[in-house]
Amino acid sequence: MRDGARAVWVAVCAALLLPVCGFAPDPAQSVGADFIVTAAPTYEPLAALRGQERFKKGAQLLLVHEGQAEPLVPGFAATADANVSFSAKKVLFAGKQAAGDAWQVWELTLKDHSVRKLTTGAADAIRPLYLPGGRMVYAQRTPFGFQLESARIDDRAATLAMEPAGTPAVLALTYMQASALPADVLADGRILFEAGFPLGSGATPELYLVYADGSGVESYRCDHGHARWGGRQLASGDVVFTHGASLARFTSPLAHEERVAAPHAEYVGAIAETAQGEWLVSARTAASAAYAVKLWNPGAPAMEAVLAESGENLVEPVLLAPRTWPHRHPSGLHPWDYANMLALDARLSRDGDLKGVPAQVRLEMEDAQGHAVAMGMAPVEKDGSFFVKVPGDKPIRFALLDAKGAVLRHEMGWFWIRSGEQRICVGCHTGPEHASENRVPAVLLRTTTPADLSVTGKAPQRSTGGN
Repeated sequence: MRDGARAVWVAVCAALLLPVCGFAPDPAQSVGADFIVTAAPTYEPLAALRGQERFKKGAQLLLVHEGQAEPLVPGFAATADANVSFSAKKVLFAGKQAAGDAWQVWELTLKDHSVRKLTTGAADAIRPLYLPGGRMVYAQRTPFGFQLESARIDDRAATLAMEPAGTPAVLALTYMQASALPADVLADGRILFEAGFPLGSGATPELYLVYADGSGVESYRCDHGHARWGGRQLASGDVVFTHGASLARFTSPLAHEERVAAPHAEYVGAIAETAQGEWLVSARTAASAAYAVKLWNPGAPAMEAVLAESGENLVEPVLLAPRTWPHRHPSGLHPWDYANMLALDARLSRDGDLKGVPAQVRLEMEDAQGHAVAMGMAPVEKDGSFFVKVPGDKPIRFALLDAKGAVLRHEMGWFWIRSGEQRICVGCHTGPEHASENRVPAVLLRTTTPADLSVTGKAPQRSTGGN
């Protein structure tokens, strides 16, 4: 055999021997860091939005080191929802010490594997995420489903000095009679969360944003219709999420989602981006199969299998590595029990032109029994602007009426404005692609006193003077 042919033959044989002898590259090694994943015999990712249990047969957090998986928190009956601190020294998780316990939020210190309990009570607390400023956000079970709460987890004087005076240790962030679940904390400090669309009343999963004090709630994008959940922000600033059978992203230049050309699979969402820009995903190729952890280089035709466990769904992988601290959102709330809202042009909407001229706006509030209560009406100026005082921390919505009292447009869902918030909106569900006109709204040329719709049955004020 010629030398050249012999060399090729040796190379081929060596390549064939690598998998047999255990020298083939380990995909888990290519991740570049340890990671944590939730293992569960059954997993229903959208169950919590219905107020139900996601892990009906239990769950366990696994720490994956050099391809080997072991329990992260031994001795607990159930663990899930890992979130690594920005320094990668601690981990938040939801856990049950005993099988009959409610889910509560715990914090694990990786150095000595000590744990401390951060929430108490008879109701479930799940999906914890670290916030800057020594706090966390999580979902607390209530009679109306899961609601977002922020809780202080660092009581050092330097941390307390960053908060406005009087900030409670536990602060409610959502105010509606429907579930909301935190998904990620974005680089700008806002909380990405999942809820049904229309907000506060619908059942189709959608992604929303809210500031760390519960103010400024809004849709991430307004091209509604697809069920989307499991959102995570990439280093680029894009947010990647799942529709179930596909992945998509929100990117800054576009006012609508953009499909991700990923391999055909069923994706459960909540990806993790490696330092090399690859994605750790939880996916399966058939409905009868369990979810496994796979590594995908965006643009590649196929994924690499990283970790699979017989009879277990492996979901929500998170890297055990330091990450960039988000910006801390300074609260601008006033010490009021109400809120002010200025609409610049209520005629604008993604739903198209109105079939009439709006003359009044009616405010409705949802009461404890789920009924819509009319709070009163205020005038709408010729340029579409109105300025109203509304109840704070309550589910509210607006309807536009013509001069004869006929409804021109009515919000289907509910939203809230925090007590002490002063909010300005461009129009009615206009979407992020619309900016305000460079002009003074007519309502402010007439008065700077909002029409008072904050008390049921109170007649709206129409002041002609400023204050």
